[in-house]
Amino acid sequence: MRILLKILFAPVMLALILFVNFFAFLLTVSSVFFGIAGTVFAILAAILFFAVNRTNGIIVLIFAFLISPFGLPMLAAWLLGKVQQLRYALQDWLY
Repeated sequence: MRILLKILFAPVMLALILFVNFFAFLLTVSSVFFGIAGTVFAILAAILFFAVNRTNGIIVLIFAFLISPFGLPMLAAWLLGKVQQLRYALQDWLY
């Protein structure tokens, strides 16, 4: 019975391994670009806040936080960690 479960869940395990590794790579690459974009938007927000309009500066500052490595990429890393925990839990249960 146990060997049958291992055979049935082998493609699922392979798919989870490939999913986690691919999205970990993608997250690493996108964090660099989001970090640069977050810095540019933060500078733009400071200029808007002090020179043009405080409301627009605050809106752009919130947007800069969301695309910074502490915003949406951190949420994506958390979700990727949960998928990896699922993979390890399934692996421990099977093997």
